[in-house]
Amino acid sequence: LQAIQLSKTYGAFTALRQLDLEIKKGDIFCLLGANGAGKSTTINLFLNFIQPTSGKAFVNGVEVQTSPLEARRQLAYIPEVVMLYPQLNGLENLDFFSRLSGYKYAKEKLVGFLLEAGLQEEAIHKRLSGYSKGMRQKVGIAIAIAKQSKALIMDEPTSGLDPSAVEEFSTQVKQYAGA
Repeated sequence: LQAIQLSKTYGAFTALRQLDLEIKKGDIFCLLGANGAGKSTTINLFLNFIQPTSGKAFVNGVEVQTSPLEARRQLAYIPEVVMLYPQLNGLENLDFFSRLSGYKYAKEKLVGFLLEAGLQEEAIHKRLSGYSKGMRQKVGIAIAIAKQSKALIMDEPTSGLDPSAVEEFSTQVKQYAGA
């Protein structure tokens, strides 16, 4: 991910001022700051949910504002509350979102992605309505793996997780990053 003089204003309010940022392959990077510091604005600019007032954002060398679909194909986004279909199981959700992204995998490959993301084998065929937040995040990570994402953006990924789940999640992210 790269930001060059990225700024966003809303009238007289400056949400983000001239951000210069470069996150390279394998880096694990965290945006920290108080409410109103521009963290969500930065994420929304990289996802092309909002347009910058000035500056540019790039995902794997693709400019977000001029090639939004290509930029979005390069990344995966896991929001604080992972929105998946509760009536489907983990495998069905992964299959659906993979196909939505243009990828069709055999069932065995999808199961492999879920296991690689750390989902317990016994949970793969259970409905998501019974999943914990951590389990839903693992399905989100499996979707990122299946999409062959070059970058993974997560919003408050450890909020609501107990300490052991935070430790497990940190290990998963390090493995995903190749760290």
